[in-house]
Amino acid sequence: MSEYPLLERLDGIEARFAELATLITDPDVIADMKRYVRLSKEYKDMERLVSLTRRYRRLTSNIDEAKDVLANETDAEMKQLAKEELESSTEELPKLEEQIKIELIPADPEDSKNAILEIRGGTGGDEAAIFAGDLCKMYMKYCESKGWNVAITSASEGAAGGYKEVVLSVTGEGVYGTLKYESGVHRVQRVPATETQGRVHTSAATVAVLPEAEAFDVEINEGEIKWDTFRSGGAGGQNVNKVESGVRLRYMWKNPNTGITEEILIECTETRDQPKNKERALSRLRTFIYDKEHQKYVDDIASRRKTMVSTGDRSAKIRTYNYPQGRITDHRINYTIYNLQAFVGGDIQDVIDHLIIAENAEKLKVAEL
Repeated sequence: MSEYPLLERLDGIEARFAELATLITDPDVIADMKRYVRLSKEYKDMERLVSLTRRYRRLTSNIDEAKDVLANETDAEMKQLAKEELESSTEELPKLEEQIKIELIPADPEDSKNAILEIRGGTGGDEAAIFAGDLCKMYMKYCESKGWNVAITSASEGAAGGYKEVVLSVTGEGVYGTLKYESGVHRVQRVPATETQGRVHTSAATVAVLPEAEAFDVEINEGEIKWDTFRSGGAGGQNVNKVESGVRLRYMWKNPNTGITEEILIECTETRDQPKNKERALSRLRTFIYDKEHQKYVDDIASRRKTMVSTGDRSAKIRTYNYPQGRITDHRINYTIYNLQAFVGGDIQDVIDHLIIAENAEKLKVAEL
């Protein structure tokens, strides 16, 4: 048996990488957009694994050479250099193996997609809407810190502030693969601004993160879409009130999972440009249908995982924000930190990192790596 069993799993990786490099420059492949996108993504996804594989081969070669020198060389200086090389390479090897094992786990094809993030005030009345607004600000600041583009595509404001419902569109690299951990029920414990007795109230908001569908992910008969236009409300000057820039689409769609035909209604008032609003409403329609059609896939993933880290279960209570104690607790991994103000200010990466580590550990068990 090989001293480095992981090398057997890495056989053929560099050959496949070279094959992909050739394929994505083939005119026939480029002409088939669906295939070209799929192969280009596979090539990009393999770049890090190939880099780690080459580094691993160099490291194992260095270890073998160092052992050979120590066994056969008589020069004291050469033996000392070989000893140092062996120690440093042997120390680095397990860390590199863990990185490679993570890369060998099949990636979720959705992870690289952009995302639609929906936040809805839950139980708690006005306070729930205010909390939904706080979550919206938190995610917008986090996305901006990552260099992602984020925009509110639709919103229903609460009577006392915040949002009854708000939908964000987030575009950038690896957006869905990061934000998917935020799906679920977020609970807040604090004294509301409307509370006169100083009592701590508990309210909640739900967050749903959906992978944004691309044009070829779903088939839509655009001729069957019914469009309405209307004047956008709110601030924005005379143009908002006089020009019918807001759009509303209605689309009858048969759910393949249930066989029931249902009407989908989507409004978009994000910009003052009606064509742009139509384009964004269409994008949300694709995402809605894609999410529904792929729910079986999500359910299957969830049923095969023992972890609750990112099952897609939007009814699960995932996190508590306790203001009196300045505490954030993520219930999926029982992780608590005491930097609430920084967290709601958009500094959420630490918790996401811990969730990723927990999920990767579970995936390694399942893959028996």
